[in-house]
Amino acid sequence: MAYQNIAATLSPQDIQEIKAALQTVQKKMPFLITLSTEERRKLLKMGDKSLAFVNNSVTAAQSNREILPPTFDVEELVRDYQLATALAELLMSVQQLAEQVDDTLMAVGSEAMTSSLTVYDYVKTALKKTPGLKTVAEQLGERFKAIKGRPTKAASSS
Repeated sequence: MAYQNIAATLSPQDIQEIKAALQTVQKKMPFLITLSTEERRKLLKMGDKSLAFVNNSVTAAQSNREILPPTFDVEELVRDYQLATALAELLMSVQQLAEQVDDTLMAVGSEAMTSSLTVYDYVKTALKKTPGLKTVAEQLGERFKAIKGRPTKAASSS
């Protein structure tokens, strides 16, 4: 669907219900963890190409238990593989939702900024003839003060 202006609202009740639904999702997966950057770096990664390898190793382990040491837990390998495939499927759905939320936030944020810039332009124009707008204009202008103080790209590259 092509992007069009977004005319939607989320009531406080909608937001609470969405948050509750997300909490329900988290409660269904109490085993979720958070890894540090260092921990992530050290772990072996299982991507799409590795999925077939792990699937084949599960089959090989189940079919040839006698070649594995007695301490090797084939059932744990099977559980890990099954959980990994289930999480990969869920991750795709969550990533699609996150992408849609992010895109919608970007679009509606752009709409709000565009409209706000129009309001600011009207306030600056009306400031000359309408008493009481000086404070409003100054407040709106705060957004641009830091930008005015920065050197321009052309000036900074010379």
